Amino acid sequence: MIKIQLPDGSIREVPKGTTALDIANSISPRLAAAVVVARIRALAPIAATTTEAALEASEEAMYSSHTAGSDAARIVDLNLPLTEDVALELLKENDPAAIKVVRHSAAHVMATAILELFPETKLGHGPATDNGFFYDVYREVPFTEADLAAIEARMADVVKRDEPFVRVEESREKGLTDYAAQGEFMKLHFIERFTKPGDEISLYKNGAFTDFCRGPHVPSTGRVKAFKVMSIAGAYWLGDEKNQQLQRIYGTAFFNPKDLEAHFKHLEEVKARDHRVLGKQLDLFSIQEVAGAGLIFWHPKGGLIRKTMEDWMREDCIRRGYHMVFTPHIMRRELWKISGHEENYGENMYPPMELDDAEYRLKPMNCPGHILIYKNSPKSYRDLPQRYAELGNVYRYERSGTMHGLLRVRGFTQDDAHIFCTPDQIESEVESCIDFAQAVLKTFSFHQFQVELSTWDPTDKKFIGSAEKWDNAVGSLTRVLDRKNIPYKTIPGEAAFYGPKIDIKLVDVLGRLWQLSTVQFDWNLPARFDLEYVGEDGERHQPVMVHRALFGSVERFFGVLIEHYAGAFPMWLAPVQVGLVPISEKHLDYAYTVKSRLEAAGLRVELDTSNNKMQGKIRDFGLQKIPFILIMGDKESATDSVSVRVRAKGDEGSVTLEAFLDRAKRLVTEHSMEL
Repeated sequence: MIKIQLPDGSIREVPKGTTALDIANSISPRLAAAVVVARIRALAPIAATTTEAALEASEEAMYSSHTAGSDAARIVDLNLPLTEDVALELLKENDPAAIKVVRHSAAHVMATAILELFPETKLGHGPATDNGFFYDVYREVPFTEADLAAIEARMADVVKRDEPFVRVEESREKGLTDYAAQGEFMKLHFIERFTKPGDEISLYKNGAFTDFCRGPHVPSTGRVKAFKVMSIAGAYWLGDEKNQQLQRIYGTAFFNPKDLEAHFKHLEEVKARDHRVLGKQLDLFSIQEVAGAGLIFWHPKGGLIRKTMEDWMREDCIRRGYHMVFTPHIMRRELWKISGHEENYGENMYPPMELDDAEYRLKPMNCPGHILIYKNSPKSYRDLPQRYAELGNVYRYERSGTMHGLLRVRGFTQDDAHIFCTPDQIESEVESCIDFAQAVLKTFSFHQFQVELSTWDPTDKKFIGSAEKWDNAVGSLTRVLDRKNIPYKTIPGEAAFYGPKIDIKLVDVLGRLWQLSTVQFDWNLPARFDLEYVGEDGERHQPVMVHRALFGSVERFFGVLIEHYAGAFPMWLAPVQVGLVPISEKHLDYAYTVKSRLEAAGLRVELDTSNNKMQGKIRDFGLQKIPFILIMGDKESATDSVSVRVRAKGDEGSVTLEAFLDRAKRLVTEHSMEL
């Protein structure tokens, strides 16, 4: 017999080999029909190996035979025989973990359909993603849109057949032999990569279809109730252009048609907010093919918004005790060797340039430059902390297929700061950085965020420093988050090579997560550069260092803002804040007077002096998403007033020009999101 602990804390003793589905049925047949998958955690300590969180992050999630450690929860099939004492949760459709299971099962349904229609196809892998699933396949003949429609129709047949997903295990050697005979070169690769000689491998069968997979899956294909085959893209096998050209077929799946419909409405909203489309429509920025991919050209209106963002950031930095600095874009290669970037970040840097005195590299980071400023003069404990901030241009090599508008570029401006302090000051400085990050989010109208604490993996050689230093650093960041009552998720193995970090992910108006702000602990660079300060005891000590970026990069933050606001920037950020529309030529003189008075108050104004009719001028300003349109006719000219039209609200009628000025200046001064 084994013990099963249920979520209410009760313990059941059941025969070894009992399944989660058996237990669900014993509670209620209705419950058994509603549950999708199970989550278990061993009650008795077992040897810890790869954690579920680590497996989730990679291909290994689909193929590894590793089990989670004693404190980790595992998602398992409902019909998996339970052989040890476990805590058991029965997950229904409303559990976030369940949707990924149904999507992975949908990928198997799609692979089944593909092979039934196109049996010559060879399969790669089919993981679930945050928004759906895909399956990589190899077929000499490219799939067409008609083929995708046929695949979706056949998927409906597979679902209707309601075939059980059955897990079977066999020897690694048999799996290799069988897949070799079938010419399944990708499956062979995955078995060889993720298993060892002597291992048992797991396969999942539904009907005549079999796939090498770790699982878990929903009980049967009939549980994949709402799905859509969406698109197809090309990809090289293993990312190498010398290998076979694969076809990646994308789809999505939900538990019911209502959620599927809501998803596509969401996608339409995302499409309407695409910063690349709005950037062109509003004439904010461009990427010029003749200059190169991933390099941003800021147009006058985008440049105005950027200046406003940067001015706000610089002013707040100075108010918070930072010194603004500037460092070169290019520095000697030797500097990057000292910092460790050459060794640990070299693949993301541009190649060295040989000049007359040495080799140089474009900077991917600002930190070594700030370190040299610190090192340029002696420091006492009385001088610390030293806070250096820079909106510095950096350059990182991104593969051509990975760039995406403003969100993934090769050259960008990082709002970087580095704080040099004593060990006793580190927690207060980290806390101040988090306060600053929260102020940034609030100022730009982001009301939700999620926090991750990235720690090291002692078995990974990329991490430098002793276990004691890592424990102290992680402890400092943890205490700050706990003291501020900020919920966070710990991400093992995702720290920077030189220290742990806190990542603050903002949530935009569509509920999407964006990684922008980061606060990082570093004892490595101060040691590499022999940084010192004279302590109160008169002895020389090594400072510790905080890296922090709040926008992350100006380019990426700007791209997120465009999509968050749907191009309708708040008054203080809008490149044109007020559009002026004289009803006819006889009102032009008064319109010029209004323009002068608004500009004298610091507002950004555009006057339409074209021959277009009034409604055409209003429409053109509306397409530019200008916050206010002021219309001037006989009445307004005679009474020193303006007729106000507000973006997304419509006409408000006439007010005195002075009253409008007071309103506009207040909105700008308060960084208001309302009009």
